[in-house]
Amino acid sequence: MLIVDPEKVSVQKMHGYLLGAVAPRPIAFASTIDPDGNVNLSPFSFFNAFSVNPPILIFSPARRVKDNTTKHTFDNVISHPEVVINIVNYAIAQQMSLSSTEYEKGVNEFEKAGLTMVASERVKPPRVGEAPVAFECRVNEVVPLGREGGAGNLVICEVLLIHMKKELLDENQRIDPRKLDVIGRMGGDWYTRAGESSLFEIAKPLATKGIGVDQLPGSVKNSIVLTGNDLGKLGNIEKLPPKESIKEYAENPSISELRERFKNDRESYVFHLHVYAQELLADGNVEEAWLALLQI
Repeated sequence: MLIVDPEKVSVQKMHGYLLGAVAPRPIAFASTIDPDGNVNLSPFSFFNAFSVNPPILIFSPARRVKDNTTKHTFDNVISHPEVVINIVNYAIAQQMSLSSTEYEKGVNEFEKAGLTMVASERVKPPRVGEAPVAFECRVNEVVPLGREGGAGNLVICEVLLIHMKKELLDENQRIDPRKLDVIGRMGGDWYTRAGESSLFEIAKPLATKGIGVDQLPGSVKNSIVLTGNDLGKLGNIEKLPPKESIKEYAENPSISELRERFKNDRESYVFHLHVYAQELLADGNVEEAWLALLQI
C-alpha cells in the first residue's frame, strides 16, 4: 500500500488522490446571481444531500489552488444567499462541462453553454430548463474550511422547492434511476454514467437481521471460489435452510451429476459445487445457493 501524508505532498497531488479515490461524486450544477442581478452557472462535485427534515444539500466551491482566489459562485451566495442546484444527466454533460470554463465576472454561462434559463418560483436565480431535477434553495450558512488555496467552503442549502420531470417517475411516484441517467464525477477528466447497464440492486437489510459472514460454515467462508460480494449475500439471510430442504435438494439433477462426477475427488466436488452456487447467487437465487452449498 502507498502511504500518503497530506502534510508531505503538494496540494495538487492531494487534490488528485482525493478526487480520484472518492468517486463517483454527484454534481451540483449551481445557478446564482450577483448583487447586480448577473446570473452565474457552474458545476461542483463536492456535493451531496445531508438531511431530509429539514431538506439540506451541501456543496463546496473551493478556493483556487493556483492563486487562492474565490469563485463567482462563492462570492454570489455570500452577497445573495440563494441558489438553484440542478442535477446533471448525460443529456447535458457536455454543456455542463463547458459552463465550468472560467469566464469573466458577469458572463452568463447559461448562454455560453446553450442552456435554457427558467424563472424560479421562490428564489431569484433561475433554474436549468434541461435539468431532470432542480432544487430551489435558501443558503442557510457558508462555512469556510480554510484560508489557503484548495480550501473548501461548505454552502449549506435548505431546499424550498423541487422541480422534477414527470417522466422520471415510476408507477410508485419514485425516481427511476434508469430514467434519470445521471452522471458522476471521477478523477482527472473522467466521468461516469449511471445508465441501466451499470445499475444493480442490493436489498437493504433493514427489516431482517442477517446472520453475518462470521456465522458462515468454514467451508463456505474460506472458499477459494466465492467472493466477498458472494459471502455478503449469503450472510444476509436470517437463518440457514432447514435440514428437510437440504436433504430434498440432494436429489437436484445438477447436484447428483456433480456428486457422481467427482465421487472420488472431494476437493474438486467442493470446488465445482461452489462454482454452481456462485452462478445461482449471480442470478439472485440466494436460498437455492445455500441449499447447494450445504450438500457437503
